Amino acid sequence: MSKTLAGAQRPWPSGGQHVDGLPSRMRAVTFERFGGPEVLSIHEVDTPELGPGEVAIRVAAVSVGRLLDVRARSGTHPYAKIELPHVLGAEHAGTVAAVGAGVESVRVGDHVAVFPNLSCGACETCLAGSTEACGTARVMGVHTWGAYADYTVVPQQNVFAVPDGIGPEEAAALALSGPVAQNQFDESGLVPGEWVLVYGASSALGSLTAALAVHCGARVIAASRSAAKRGRLLALRADAVIDPTNPDFAEQVREETGGKGVDLVVDNLGDPAIWLRTAEILGVRGRVVTSGAFLGGRVELDLLTLYSRSQRIIGVRSGNLRSARRLWDAVADGFRPVMDRAYPISQAVDAHHYLEGYANTGRVVLTTADDDWTAAATA
Repeated sequence: MSKTLAGAQRPWPSGGQHVDGLPSRMRAVTFERFGGPEVLSIHEVDTPELGPGEVAIRVAAVSVGRLLDVRARSGTHPYAKIELPHVLGAEHAGTVAAVGAGVESVRVGDHVAVFPNLSCGACETCLAGSTEACGTARVMGVHTWGAYADYTVVPQQNVFAVPDGIGPEEAAALALSGPVAQNQFDESGLVPGEWVLVYGASSALGSLTAALAVHCGARVIAASRSAAKRGRLLALRADAVIDPTNPDFAEQVREETGGKGVDLVVDNLGDPAIWLRTAEILGVRGRVVTSGAFLGGRVELDLLTLYSRSQRIIGVRSGNLRSARRLWDAVADGFRPVMDRAYPISQAVDAHHYLEGYANTGRVVLTTADDDWTAAATA
């Protein structure tokens, strides 16, 4: 059964002793056709091979994402052609099980989180630090096999040490969403004291973004269309939690901000109706930053207002290695994600059903510790 996250986390697994290399076979949750959650099943598959400059991770926890997991499994992912059979799982954390030649940044037994965006490292954008804009960028669990498995093998630069006091579930929740939110703030130039409005603040990414804005010293308005979820968002310590579909939405925002409007809007939804409301609440020199378009993606733009008020719209594709480093610095300084619940990885089907019901506030994860999924595996 699932566990609501409100206290102690599950333990980190040991890395194991792999003097002679990783085991040749491992367990993984796979699917061989697109469809509902029931297409997921446990099988034994080949363990990925460890090469020079790479790190093998004994997976402890992996996030379940609406885009990267649910839509990929259903066959409706908007920008990836997935070859079957496939193993999902992008954001994950675990224990270093083995290291390849030349790896000095981590050691066997270290607790780590994996930034799952893979890039060439040699093109102009990568050399500039914007690895998310690499022309050959790939996401683990989407373009490659992912972390619904015993082990993953990743480049050493994508592996980040997890500070003491962080469990694997929280680390998995931070692994990609954290660098995305951090990159949004870096690219938009957020400074302490500014007003930030986050749409979709009850989602996994939205709740983390709002919480990170609070941690950065911003004054935060969390927006959610769900009354029940707005109640849960009060724990974020936001200055206000409001309904963006309320007819008085713009008036509420202006009242909250002393009439000036917000300095930064984080809109990963792309809802045309909500976008129109944004023009009413964005202040002079305000910025809108987006890393998603789940609810449409085509919106009207009032250019007259945009240039006359010196406003900006910024697209941020994802996080990058630079923003990942800054994110883990924030974690060491006390930042934590918003967690919803955890499922044993053997109950991945249930976790996908739960996420499809839009009931979560914060991150949903799968865990491997204390989960005997061997009995469910098939050859």
